[in-house]
Amino acid sequence: MSQKKIFLVLIAISTVSLLLHHGGHLNLTLEAFWLGCPSSMASSTQGSSGLSAKHTSVAFLKTHKTASSTVQNILFRFAERNNLTVALPITTCDHQFCYPRPFSAHFVHPHTTPPDIITNHLRFSRAELRRLMPNNTFYITILREPGAMFESLFTYFNQYCLSFKRVPNGSLETFLDHPWSYYRPEEKDSMYARNTLTFDLGGDKDRPSSKAAAYAKRFAVEMERVFSLVMIAEYFDESLVLLRRLLSWDLDDVLYVSLNMRTPDSKSSLSSENAAKIRAWNAIDSVLYDYFNASLWRQLRELGLSCVEREVQLLRQSRDRLVRRCFGGHLPPLRSAAQITNKELRPWQPSAKVAIVGYDLPVNITQKGHVPPPDECLKMIMPEVQYTRLLLRSESLRYRKRFPLRSSQQTSRTVGQVRAHKESPAPSLNPRPSETMSRSTKGALRLSQ
Repeated sequence: MSQKKIFLVLIAISTVSLLLHHGGHLNLTLEAFWLGCPSSMASSTQGSSGLSAKHTSVAFLKTHKTASSTVQNILFRFAERNNLTVALPITTCDHQFCYPRPFSAHFVHPHTTPPDIITNHLRFSRAELRRLMPNNTFYITILREPGAMFESLFTYFNQYCLSFKRVPNGSLETFLDHPWSYYRPEEKDSMYARNTLTFDLGGDKDRPSSKAAAYAKRFAVEMERVFSLVMIAEYFDESLVLLRRLLSWDLDDVLYVSLNMRTPDSKSSLSSENAAKIRAWNAIDSVLYDYFNASLWRQLRELGLSCVEREVQLLRQSRDRLVRRCFGGHLPPLRSAAQITNKELRPWQPSAKVAIVGYDLPVNITQKGHVPPPDECLKMIMPEVQYTRLLLRSESLRYRKRFPLRSSQQTSRTVGQVRAHKESPAPSLNPRPSETMSRSTKGALRLSQ
């Protein structure tokens, strides 16, 4: 063997030894090495070894009907694996931070502070989040194409949003023909009927049409200054490539299965005419989506599209291996809520007119004598409401062990806050799972206080 070959072999052995020494980053760095992709390790958090630590302070603005439940599940599981604290809502807010009220730090359960991660639904308030979160927090959100998003909102909230409920025969086409005949800006839940993304981001969903275009552009620039990454639902895996590089996470940290999905017969195909009407009606959302979709692709091109494509393939292959390890080869079958035997896996159903499916464990796993999937595997398919409740229990137990005296004092303060919120003339809360599931969910949450 030539001296050159011996030298290269020694370099390879040394490199692998170094990577094994930094086991947490072996996955990510090896991929960058083999793919010829720029490493995400070059960040301000690099230590003397040149390898950056995983970033653990994340504020994810969970927008509506954008695959955000899947991102939330990724963050929940990352937090548990790394012993991080997730900010969770007080009991009166249910599983959301008293949405649609603007977010307040008072909505955070005292047993979940100071937090590393926040990801449940809230209406964005930069000032309040900065009060709560560490200074080095990365702010992230996700958007979806307005046509597909609005069709989903119309179906999902058809029995809750009065602007939709009053439409004859629940017809999306009828609403789009004359939206002002049904839409009332001041009504409860009107945020689901126009510029929902803008509202979630803390903006003005009802800016007059003559000023909407200029406002939307200014608002997009403002949001770009706040958010380190704006993911795009239509390019979910590509967005995850950027997410994990931004946070210096491993590939295993962003593996997922899709959650909170509708059955195919609950979806409507949009004509080009109706899609155009939706974009016109949601003009500010449309500008935001186009702006950040272009931004996403600029970042992907900077990384290298061939590199991104290979990394997406690695992500999907790793996800398939995880599914095989967790569930014996295939994902558990999708079922309606009524068919799912494990209540912790039943997704919330918005109405009888739309079915949200969840995952049911195979019969051979649930039968006596078979070993159930590992805890993390179950949590990967657990719906938002149940996972939030489970996290609050575990974080409250951990908090009580660490601060037994402070726990009783903060519980007293929380009761006072709850009374104050009940007495204040605030707008009505969203009647989603907080009403439909109030008895079981609130009963479990009270155990945590």
